[in-house]
Amino acid sequence: MPPLMIALIAVFAAILLGVISRALFIWVRNNNSPRETAEAKVVTKRMKIQGFGRTMAGRNSVTGMGSSTYTHYFVTFELEKGKRLELGVKDAEFGMLAEGDQGVLTPVYIAPEDRGLVY
Repeated sequence: MPPLMIALIAVFAAILLGVISRALFIWVRNNNSPRETAEAKVVTKRMKIQGFGRTMAGRNSVTGMGSSTYTHYFVTFELEKGKRLELGVKDAEFGMLAEGDQGVLTPVYIAPEDRGLVY
């Protein structure tokens, strides 16, 4: 096998190992983190819609073939003492929550990219 092929395979394996080990580290850290519960009220809900498309000859990039959209859902909770926390939620959870709902909030899993904005 040529040396260049071996080097490319080694680089690919190193990158793959790094990605897997980072994901495992984050998973262990999140599972070992303390679970905090708090009385909370749903203050507002919002959606962020992202879309992209390929421009094809004679076609609009928004409506043309190959276009895709993704919707991200966020809910802002008001905690004790007026502190607010915005969390990303799944579409089913988003649909079941209404502004003004009250209850106990227990975030079970918060990945680094989903960490809430406290303000």
